[in-house]
Amino acid sequence: MEPIHELTDLTPGRLPDGLLAAAQPVVLRGLVSHWPAVQASRRSDRSAVDYLRQCWRGEPVAIMTGAPEIDGRFFYNDDFSGFNFGREDAPLPAVMEALLELREQPRPPCFYVGSTTVDTCLPGFRAHNDLDVGDPDPLVSVWLGNRSRIAPHYDLPDNIACVMAGHRRFTLFPPEQLPNLYVGPIDFTPAGQPVSLVDLKQPDFERFPRFAEALANGLQAELGPGDAVYIPSMWWHQVEALDAFNVLINYWWRQSPAHMDSPVAALMLALLTMRDLPPAQRRAWQGLFDHYVFQADASTVAHIPPQARHALAPLTADGADHLRAHLLKRLQR
Repeated sequence: MEPIHELTDLTPGRLPDGLLAAAQPVVLRGLVSHWPAVQASRRSDRSAVDYLRQCWRGEPVAIMTGAPEIDGRFFYNDDFSGFNFGREDAPLPAVMEALLELREQPRPPCFYVGSTTVDTCLPGFRAHNDLDVGDPDPLVSVWLGNRSRIAPHYDLPDNIACVMAGHRRFTLFPPEQLPNLYVGPIDFTPAGQPVSLVDLKQPDFERFPRFAEALANGLQAELGPGDAVYIPSMWWHQVEALDAFNVLINYWWRQSPAHMDSPVAALMLALLTMRDLPPAQRRAWQGLFDHYVFQADASTVAHIPPQARHALAPLTADGADHLRAHLLKRLQR
């Protein structure tokens, strides 16, 4: 496994030119080292907790809880009928105080607050701790807990993950490694995204032999407070929180208009309508998708008058609404 490419000597808070269009991940050392929240965390865990408490305004957070035996791996249960953790709501200060109290235990229970919107949970945090990613309205989330291992998964948006407190290890795989990651169900998942079934801490190469190829193409880096990593859309990534108290702030944005729906909808519809067709018909539909979607260019519709292209015209907000209504009508038949 190779290290993720790193950029150092950055101006804190300033993204390198061209980063947001990059197709490869990049570690950004010290990118948010100027944040007051990072500086508080460098003093102590208690200082970090006190800083976040000042930003909290009473909104409860959703917390995932697991027994010590899961070793921080929030995952399925043994027979895949459910999961190895529970869920509950709790005040954020109470969660953080519990984490501080558990720091000295060799095998504590596992606590994980994941993907919680900063502006809802910690209003005011971004007034002094923020990053300009160029998007007019990025989704900014906080992730908080003790030691955890979140299985390899992909996200549709591009992502900059910023370590506020503790240390995190990121293990990344390019999108083409999908066949070697042994991904589980796509509609029954621990936290919304399909995940690899391989335990990276102790891979079972007899059960998952192709995972060796994924490891050979993987990238890895460990980040501390003030560091960040850019993860392009669709890259698979495992995130490990390595300390007894960890906080991550991440920025998500899409390089597409807001009127575009998630491609996951197309995948689900393809499973519903095409996967079980005879092989010859699947090949024919593959050709149609290549022609109209994956290899489409100006020549695809050049023979059709512009005013008559309808769904084949460049997608606009009105066009997206029309397509959505047409699709819903067909699904209701």
